[in-house]
Amino acid sequence: MKVVDSLIPRQGLRVLVTAGANGIGLAIAQAFHEAGARVHVCDVDEAALAALPEGIAATRADVSREAEVARLFDEAAGLGGLDVVVNNAGIAGPTAGIDEIESEAWRQTIDINLNGQYYVAKRAAGALRESRGVLLNMASVAGRLGFAYRTPYAASKWGVVGLTKSLACELGPAGVRVNAILPGIVRGPRIERVIADRAAQRGIGRDEMEQENLAKVSMRKMVEPSDIAAMALFLASPGGANISGQALSVCANVESL
Repeated sequence: MKVVDSLIPRQGLRVLVTAGANGIGLAIAQAFHEAGARVHVCDVDEAALAALPEGIAATRADVSREAEVARLFDEAAGLGGLDVVVNNAGIAGPTAGIDEIESEAWRQTIDINLNGQYYVAKRAAGALRESRGVLLNMASVAGRLGFAYRTPYAASKWGVVGLTKSLACELGPAGVRVNAILPGIVRGPRIERVIADRAAQRGIGRDEMEQENLAKVSMRKMVEPSDIAAMALFLASPGGANISGQALSVCANVESL
């Protein structure tokens, strides 16, 4: 195989993407679909699910609820197995000082961002052992850096990195590769909300907050959802065959948060 050919996922991959109807998840689902994969996604946004491109199957499911994850895997069984599972579902969580964060907001962030990944990994492990497949867990640069006023989010994403490295050790002997992708500041509606919330917390303007954030990125720019999708495709390609247990930042080099 030529090196350039090894960078393209093989045709017919069976791919499951959680939170795959919006944002990064949608970009990943579309990229795999365009690369010839059979794709099934879940999301809680019913309008976004209804607007998915033709050919992408879907289930309405909240990954923080184990019973709904079980139903998702039942419905995704139509793929006939799984080669790639993208554990993408997550929320930004609250923006506040630790003494101001409501306990329920903390629990919700951990339930979706970390427990949800556990529920999915638990269901996916058997199928991925059979296919010698790939598990991709979506973390964040907040999973390698401290993040003031965003402690539930950062704690959950550090947990995702620990989950990833542990599962890589556990599933590696069966040929399963497990990696975490750590996006930086990704352009889209979600980061707009985060910037606005943090600006309000700091008592500064939205534009000033954005520029302050970008000043902490050595390339002084946001990344695009398509950049994250490109990394997911590479990790699922033959070229990524010996990459496992890694926390891979796609962030234009975020130096601090």
